[in-house]
Amino acid sequence: MPELPEVETTLRGVAPHITGKTVKQAVLRQTKLRWPLRADLPEILAGQTVENCARRAKYLIVQFQTGILLIHLGMSGSLRIFTAGDARIGAPDKHDHIDIVFSDGTILRYHDPRKFGAMLWYEGIAETHPLLEKLGVEPLSAEFDAAYLYGRLKTQKRAVKTALMDNAVVVGVGNIYANESLFKAGILPQRPADKVSRKECALLVETIKTVLARAIETGGSTLRDFVNSDGKSGYFQQEYTVYGRHNEPCVKCGSLIQKAVIGQRGTFYCAHCQK
Repeated sequence: MPELPEVETTLRGVAPHITGKTVKQAVLRQTKLRWPLRADLPEILAGQTVENCARRAKYLIVQFQTGILLIHLGMSGSLRIFTAGDARIGAPDKHDHIDIVFSDGTILRYHDPRKFGAMLWYEGIAETHPLLEKLGVEPLSAEFDAAYLYGRLKTQKRAVKTALMDNAVVVGVGNIYANESLFKAGILPQRPADKVSRKECALLVETIKTVLARAIETGGSTLRDFVNSDGKSGYFQQEYTVYGRHNEPCVKCGSLIQKAVIGQRGTFYCAHCQK
């Protein structure tokens, strides 16, 4: 599933091509996604101009004059940009479910083999949408600091990795990046959250920000289905230190990387470097 860096990469790839442009038409080829598409979406969007594009957690927000288009990429979704005359456009394949065509010929195409993504119209501000209103802080924001994280963890006895992946605590720290951040901070993923000290929270916050920023810089991780707006995969996986490296030597001490299941997710760690 695309995680925060993949979604941020998509936002940065898409936004410059559609912001300020007016929708000519929307073509719906498949309406049965995670939540059914509104049949009147083409009528709603036609003639409207994109005012702004943003991200909240793993959601993309396209702001129009009368509301927002809330997009989630699900397990395998991607957004791709085609400009007028682009030789790559071709005929849409069976997984190209939605085209939003702009007046200058630019096309925003939604591709989703598993059809578990979403494109929802909401006539209100993003902060009040039911899917967004209860989310925790953004990990790359100033609000996410040592005091905040320590305050959220000190009353929780569940595994620290589980707490970090809870969107009510902090959004977008998915499985890959939780594994990598905990390793770099030297904290065992199964340690109870309330046993993480204030000093360790400071290091963990710094590490999470660094790991996510680096993943965004490299275009996200090369997941099985993820591609960015140019149809290219990310390269952060070439820098994994623990994720997916079960029984391989630790990059720091040479001990074999261990694997456990925490919160039903594969968890990778070094028992020597992480305490």
